[in-house]
Amino acid sequence: MGKGRMILQRLADGADLSAEPLPGQPIVEIAGDRRVLIENHFGVKEYSREKIGVKVKYGLVCVCGCNLELIRMTKEQLIISGRIDAVTLIRRG
Repeated sequence: MGKGRMILQRLADGADLSAEPLPGQPIVEIAGDRRVLIENHFGVKEYSREKIGVKVKYGLVCVCGCNLELIRMTKEQLIISGRIDAVTLIRRG
């Protein structure tokens, strides 16, 4: 292993970046430019074909694009499809 790789590995190990989020934290998964899955949401605040705003613990997750639609919504998660141009977290306060 090269020196640069060893340094990066030590940084990653030292940061203890867990793959599992804490309970209640929003989870956002982006599948290419066609689908976004959001878990641990608190409902939809804004809805249009160009922008969907989803309430989460820290504020609002805004999904922008074209022909957006909410194809599935349960208490735990929702799925947005269409052409995804941007996904942004707008923090509260």
